[in-house]
Amino acid sequence: MNFELSEDQQLLKKMVKEFAQKEIAPKAHLFEDKHEFPRELLAKLAELGILGMTVPAEYGGTKTNFLSLIIALEEISHISASLSVIVSVHCSLFCYAIQKFGSEMQKKKYLPKAAKGEIVGAFSLSEPGAGSDAIN
Repeated sequence: MNFELSEDQQLLKKMVKEFAQKEIAPKAHLFEDKHEFPRELLAKLAELGILGMTVPAEYGGTKTNFLSLIIALEEISHISASLSVIVSVHCSLFCYAIQKFGSEMQKKKYLPKAAKGEIVGAFSLSEPGAGSDAIN
């Protein structure tokens, strides 16, 4: 079994690493320290096709495999773990869930906008009185 990254995956890794160093690193303090949501960076990640990695092409995505998504997330997380989590949640818990389990109407309504970064997927973990705590 070959465990080497494919040529496309190596190019993806290089592209995202360069993007992270050039675009994310200078601005990471804004959302890490000042708690500002990184909309501008998410728009740029959408332009690169990162936000559409779990969205089929028919809905405007770049539909790659999960290993490629993990490679991109790893490079982003070297600079900003919080941005990496935002992208991960968007791609996996939102886009992939709709792609896999959503109705055709939901796919047409949400996936093209999500792939373009016009909307950002999220999730909430809160159960009043039950004590859910994602950090611990």
